[in-house]
Amino acid sequence: MTPILKQVVLSDLTTLQQISRETFADTFANENSAADLAEYLDQAYSTQQLTSELTNQESAFYFVLLADQVAGYLKVNWGQAQSEALGATGFEIERIYIRPQYKRQGLGRFLYQSAVQQAEQSGKAFIWLGVWERNYPAQAFYKKLGFYQVGQHTFQLGADPQTDLLMRRDLTAK
Repeated sequence: MTPILKQVVLSDLTTLQQISRETFADTFANENSAADLAEYLDQAYSTQQLTSELTNQESAFYFVLLADQVAGYLKVNWGQAQSEALGATGFEIERIYIRPQYKRQGLGRFLYQSAVQQAEQSGKAFIWLGVWERNYPAQAFYKKLGFYQVGQHTFQLGADPQTDLLMRRDLTAK
């Protein structure tokens, strides 16, 4: 099956909320307290928060569809929407999440490549992302793709301040 990329629009809000909560919990529930996880999910994926993100002109969400099913999603930011002030030439991959039943099918790489293509078409010099310091599989994945650490920042998960490593990959000039 060939994956299909579909831009998320405001009418997809309920589906985006569901997949966001499901995939974040799948990825991080075992490493965090239930209370911290619940607080984060309620804040980060509230109707108000996601509506604000979906209507931001410097952000975009995309679903990856496999056999007409939403298998995962991507969120990218540029300009002022970036979660760190890394300048006009930066392009942030804020979220890549795949539903558990669709993992290990190349969909994360597909979403990553879609983000790179968008960044290159926009004339960006580099892409960057934050990855939890304890998410070793994700760090290994990004290092294989040519990312290197350029800093860190605090990611607040409920009452637990956590450290995200900021990783960057320079794009080839056209």
